[in-house]
Amino acid sequence: MTAPLRFCMITTFYPPYNFGGDGIFVQRLSNELARRGHKVDVIHCRDAYRLMAGKEPAAGYDDHPNVTVHGLKSGFGFLAPLAAQQSGRPLFQAGAVRRILDQGFDVIHFHNASLFGPKVLTYGNAVKLYTMHEYWLVCPMHTLYKFNRAPCAKPDCFACTLAYKRPPQWWRYSGLLQNAVEHVDAFIAPSRFIKAKHEEMGLNGRIVHLPYFIPDAREQEPEKYTATKPYFLFVGRLETIKGAQSLIPVFRDYPKARLLIAGSGGYEEELRRLAAGSDNIVFLGRCSEEKLQPLYRRAVALIVPSLWFENLPLVIMEAFRQKTPVVARNLGAMRDIIEESGGGVLFDDAAGLIDGLDRLFDYPARRNALGRLGYEAYVNKWTAEAHMQSYLQLIREIAASRRQTLTVNASEPECAG
Repeated sequence: MTAPLRFCMITTFYPPYNFGGDGIFVQRLSNELARRGHKVDVIHCRDAYRLMAGKEPAAGYDDHPNVTVHGLKSGFGFLAPLAAQQSGRPLFQAGAVRRILDQGFDVIHFHNASLFGPKVLTYGNAVKLYTMHEYWLVCPMHTLYKFNRAPCAKPDCFACTLAYKRPPQWWRYSGLLQNAVEHVDAFIAPSRFIKAKHEEMGLNGRIVHLPYFIPDAREQEPEKYTATKPYFLFVGRLETIKGAQSLIPVFRDYPKARLLIAGSGGYEEELRRLAAGSDNIVFLGRCSEEKLQPLYRRAVALIVPSLWFENLPLVIMEAFRQKTPVVARNLGAMRDIIEESGGGVLFDDAAGLIDGLDRLFDYPARRNALGRLGYEAYVNKWTAEAHMQSYLQLIREIAASRRQTLTVNASEPECAG
C-alpha cells in the first residue's frame, strides 16, 4: 500500500469553535480524508471565535484519530484576529502557523482564512487549494449583501464597510491580495454561481467547480418534537441575511401547516418578538445533526428564504438526503440547485412563497416526486465518494503540473478527469 497524503487545513473557524456551514464542511472533509487513511492537521483561530461569541464553546473536539487540531490562542487575545483583519497578515500567529507548516505537507487547503489575512496564502510549500465558502476574496463583508439591505449589484465597498460599522481594510487597495492569490494552485467553487461571481468580479486564478458533499446519515436520536400538525422547516443561523423574518408573517396566517425554526443566532430575539402570540410558529433552538434528520424527513418541505447570494447551502443537500423537497428563494446558487436537481420550487416574494407551499402541501404525490428527484441528485452529485474522486484527482493534476510526486492511498479509486 502506498503512503497516505499529509493535508493541512487552514480555516478561521472549526467545530466546536464555529458558527456556520464552512467550519462544518472543513470538519467533514478532514474526517473523510482521515477515514481513508490520510493524515490531516487543522489550523484554526480560537481567538476569532471568542471575539465573536464572547465565550468558550460548550463541547470539545470530536475528530478521527488521524486528525490533529491546532486551535491557535495568542497571548494578545482578541487583538490577534483584529490585527489580521486590518493588516491582512497573521501578525500575532504567523510564527505558530509557520512552525506547523514546517512539518511538511503534500496539500495545504485554505478555507475561510479571513481572520488570518491573505498573507497566509503565501505560507508553506505544497499543492495549495482554497475553497470559496463565501465572498471574502472580493467583498470586505464576505456576503455581497450591500449596506446590510440587499444583494450587491454594484460594489461600493468603502461606504458599505462603514455602513456595517467596520473599519476599512486598507490592504485591499494594495497589491497584497493579488500577490497572495498567485500562490494558490486552484480555487474550489462549491457552486457554479459563486464561480461565475468571482470571475465577474475579477479574481485572477484558476477556479474549479466542485460541490460540497454530505456524509451518510448517522444513527438518529429519538425525536424530541412530536408533530401534532403538518409542518414546514427552516434550518440555519438566525441572522438577518438568512431571511427567516420573511416567513413569520406568512405563517401567522397559514392555516394548513406550522413553521418549525431550528437554529440560533444574533437575530433570534427579534424573530421571537415577531412571532409572539402565534402557536403556528415553533422555535426549536439549535439542533444536532442526528435530531435534524427526522425533522427533515417528516417535513412537508424545507424552506430556504436567504436574502443574500447563498453559495451551496448544506441544508438543501441534507433535506434531499431525507427525500424532502425544498422551497427556496430565487436567488444566487439556490436557483441553480433547484433547477438542476428538480427537487423543489422557487419563489420571489410572499405570494410566490404561499403558492409554493400550497403546491407541495395540497399535492402529496408531487411533494414525494420532488423529494425523490432531490434524493437522486444527492446520490449522484453530493456523496463523499463523488466528492473525493474529483478532489483527489484535482490534487494529482496539480502535482503533475508542478512535477511533484504524490501518492494516494491504494484504496482510493481512480477517477475521471
